Amino acid sequence: MSGVLQTAALLCTVGGLISAALALAATRRPLAALRVLLDLLLAAGLLRLTGDPDLRALTTLAAVVLLRQLVSAGLRQDHRIAAGTEP
Repeated sequence: MSGVLQTAALLCTVGGLISAALALAATRRPLAALRVLLDLLLAAGLLRLTGDPDLRALTTLAAVVLLRQLVSAGLRQDHRIAAGTEP
């Protein structure tokens, strides 16, 4: 992976950690902060895949995508319960 892509992926990862911490502090909702973190980890994973794709990078990215989908489903479920629209 080129130095520029590696630096960009690292910046996305660090930005994700900082953004998630700020989201948690502002909203007091851990799942929302986790979703912010996972979005930026997904971006970092995509940047890593553009450089020198290998099985490890692809597997890690697939795990992040799966976790992000599960968290999103959980957030939607929590919203429905809070709104009283749960069957």
